[in-house]
Amino acid sequence: MWDWSENKIKFLLIRHGATKANKEHRYLGRTDESLSTEGVKELREAIDKGCYPKVDYLFSSPLKRCLKTADILYPAKAVTIIPDFTEINFGIFEGKNYKDLQGDERYQAWIDSNGTFPFPEGESREEFLIRCEKGFYCMLEKLKEQLLEPVRKKKNQITVGLILHGGTIMAILSNLCGGNYFDYQVLNGRGYVCELDYHDGKAWLEILEKI
Repeated sequence: MWDWSENKIKFLLIRHGATKANKEHRYLGRTDESLSTEGVKELREAIDKGCYPKVDYLFSSPLKRCLKTADILYPAKAVTIIPDFTEINFGIFEGKNYKDLQGDERYQAWIDSNGTFPFPEGESREEFLIRCEKGFYCMLEKLKEQLLEPVRKKKNQITVGLILHGGTIMAILSNLCGGNYFDYQVLNGRGYVCELDYHDGKAWLEILEKI
């Protein structure tokens, strides 16, 4: 049986670089928009400042903005895609910002619910939390397969990079660290360094520092 205690595992949860929609404060969920020129520039500047620790393994959402971020930050690393790490489905709010939605009764109802109502024709936060936690455990299984490779098994201190969306980070950390969903909001290109605690079939994350 696999024993997670054999390896000390750190996770870097990094939000993808900025896109045009991000800069315009638009709801960007399933739309497969890549990084803006400015977003790429900001990531490269952060690399020059030494913001990102090295990683041994790399996982990502399947969307372009995450995959491009992974390629910029860790160009030599193969990426394993986790479909359930895709950003929340914003439904009819997709691509719009608060100015576009002013006067929309459905938007006001969602605001009044503190974001707990489902997005019209999209996902609810509860559905999203469940999906992201499922994705995290899927990622652990894929990581375990890679750790079992004979050449790599000997290393007992491992750092794993997860290139994610802002909402996905919020979902994973509120599930596995506790606290409020909105406690874990993070800027583009930033994130958290966490350490895995796994026992009795349950994963927990302890936040060590911010990136």
